[in-house]
Amino acid sequence: MPDKIHLTVATVVEKDGQFLMVKETKSGRQVINQPAGHVEPGEDILQAALRETMEETGWEVSISGFLGFSTHFVPHNGVTYYRMSFVAQPVCFDDQAEIDGDIDVALWMTLEQIRAQQHQLRSPMVLGCIEDYLAKRIFPLDIFRNSL
Repeated sequence: MPDKIHLTVATVVEKDGQFLMVKETKSGRQVINQPAGHVEPGEDILQAALRETMEETGWEVSISGFLGFSTHFVPHNGVTYYRMSFVAQPVCFDDQAEIDGDIDVALWMTLEQIRAQQHQLRSPMVLGCIEDYLAKRIFPLDIFRNSL
């Protein structure tokens, strides 16, 4: 059963009223998500969020807060996703970065654009963590204890 449990991280990155998002094709359907991905065995949670954001978008970011922990069960494959979401600020864009092959495009979207394409969101967690961010439900990073 452990292969049906996935620990993931995601970042909510806002710049000039727009959010950094990715479009990716999953099971033949293009979906919209934050930069997000799996935590590797032995990897620090915060480093995983930084790595996934860079790998999926080419953006180096700085993490400033924790939005929370959410879960989503996908009935068609039986996987439960456990997602830790973070607030991050854009630092710089690396136009030479090699983007993960499963990412169709990284783009900046307004909240209105995201809501208008809600049917395309990868999961309810995508809009949920943006709403938490906008409501300023942000926890300090010192809640994390890192011994890695």
